[in-house]
Amino acid sequence: MNLSEPLLADSTPGDAAEGGASQSVKAQLRLREMILAGELPGGARIAELAIVEKLGVSRTPIRAALMRLEQEGLLQLLPGGGYAVRTFSETDVADAIALRGTLEGLAARLAAERGVDAAVLADAHACLDAIDTTLAPSTLDDVGFSRYVELNARFHLLLGRMVGSDVVARELERVKGLPFASPSAFVMVQTHSPQARDLLVVAQDQHSQLLDAIEHHEGARAEAIMREHSRLAQRNLRAALSGQAGGQVHADMPALTLIRRG
Repeated sequence: MNLSEPLLADSTPGDAAEGGASQSVKAQLRLREMILAGELPGGARIAELAIVEKLGVSRTPIRAALMRLEQEGLLQLLPGGGYAVRTFSETDVADAIALRGTLEGLAARLAAERGVDAAVLADAHACLDAIDTTLAPSTLDDVGFSRYVELNARFHLLLGRMVGSDVVARELERVKGLPFASPSAFVMVQTHSPQARDLLVVAQDQHSQLLDAIEHHEGARAEAIMREHSRLAQRNLRAALSGQAGGQVHADMPALTLIRRG
């Protein structure tokens, strides 16, 4: 709904605000999907009217969605007004991953030093048990990889809960929201690599070692494990970009075209 339009007689301002927010979130999610699916290529200027027609919502939620995506880093504000899809250097993405590793290392150290609620630890152990089950087959199909991504995201979310700090947890979620910085950002592009499952097994061992360090209150060890853990994502980034440079098209991650090599 456009804010300049009159409210319906049986509406309340609160209902209108909630509806507008919902439309904005839906538009934001759909636009993000379009960018990451390659429907809106890097450098492309966003035609607001075309997006309005495509998504079937009014300009107000579209503008709010564009502002949020610019804050996320997927769009850039153009000098003359409007937005364009951002592209990223390899260094940009590597720095975002390193920043996540640094913050997760801090979270792990604080969790080890302060202690973790028993219920959260139990959830983390259950999550790792589920990952062990997922990785049990000698090879993984697409369903297995997708299941790993889901469980891996949950484990990293639980790490944010372990720290017992709203400030750290909030910043962790913020950095994981940076383009390509999420813990599983490059897992799916490795699905057809012969070493793919082996890398996930290594990552899972680091998960287990992390929980052990936290439970034994070994803060320095926990922090070092999480910093090392982020290096796997750096390795996946390099492998994905090397494959792209070699002419491999990653159907599982068309958003790789947004990353400039070198």
